Amino acid sequence: MVITMAPSAAPFPAPEDASMTGKHSLHDIEEAEKKPLWQRLGWLAMIWVGSVGALFIVASLMRMFMNAAGLTTH
Repeated sequence: MVITMAPSAAPFPAPEDASMTGKHSLHDIEEAEKKPLWQRLGWLAMIWVGSVGALFIVASLMRMFMNAAGLTTH
């Protein structure tokens, strides 16, 4: 059984498709800058709180496993 693609179907996006290449047009940047400062700072704060929370969870799990193995800090 051989599977073939139609000639019009490209396996990769066209180079001019900026959403897939990681390059942003000036229009995209201007649209992002139109968002209010409080909203952009809110996203920054949420990402920071999320990363600190994830770090706390990982550190707590490591400490729990170390205590279970008999390793203590005192």
